[in-house]
Amino acid sequence: MEELNLLQRIAIWALPVLFAITVHEVAHGWVARRLGDPTAMMLGRLTLNPLKHIDPVGTILVPCLLLVLGGFIFGWAKPVPVTWENLRHPKRDMALVAAAGPIANLVMAVFWAVLMKIGVLLGGQFEWVSQPLIYMGGAGIFINVILMVLNLIPLPPLDGGRVATGLLPDRISWKFSRLEPYGFFILLGLLVTGMLGRIMGPPIMGLQNIIYHFFGL
Repeated sequence: MEELNLLQRIAIWALPVLFAITVHEVAHGWVARRLGDPTAMMLGRLTLNPLKHIDPVGTILVPCLLLVLGGFIFGWAKPVPVTWENLRHPKRDMALVAAAGPIANLVMAVFWAVLMKIGVLLGGQFEWVSQPLIYMGGAGIFINVILMVLNLIPLPPLDGGRVATGLLPDRISWKFSRLEPYGFFILLGLLVTGMLGRIMGPPIMGLQNIIYHFFGL
């Protein structure tokens, strides 16, 4: 996308980023509702309206700064509240609620791949439609794969950490969950040292390649 100017890049990335983080959060709330916790529904968070999920820093400021600086695009939304006491099987169900977010991002990546394929098939004859679909499809695949891989890292409070907490034996699970207050700082340390990129790089590239190969892109 190097040939695009800043405004064009914002236009291309806006919808993929908004829907990637919105669908991710709605998936958490929807699965929690199915498992007995109506908190997200009662607070009006089971909606695809991005305005209900926007975090001024994570949804707007950080993605825009990264876009200007030319780095990879990343962001987050306001977390959907889950009252674990309402869940029918709290330990197991919290793991399922957590897993719903990354699974939603995988589904969204496939959705954007379909749109990208449509853009490719339309070709030069309908370039005014095909080019936006191709660019937005590529952006949608990329941001959703990043969010999926990042959230699957087994580190509380990321989704992968919550899944691990639900799968580990009770005593180990309790000790592991106590990492949550330090999770952000551990993640920041991995980012600063470059370890996060080395951890995430191979699965991101591998999953992207699988999606592109499957759809013949």
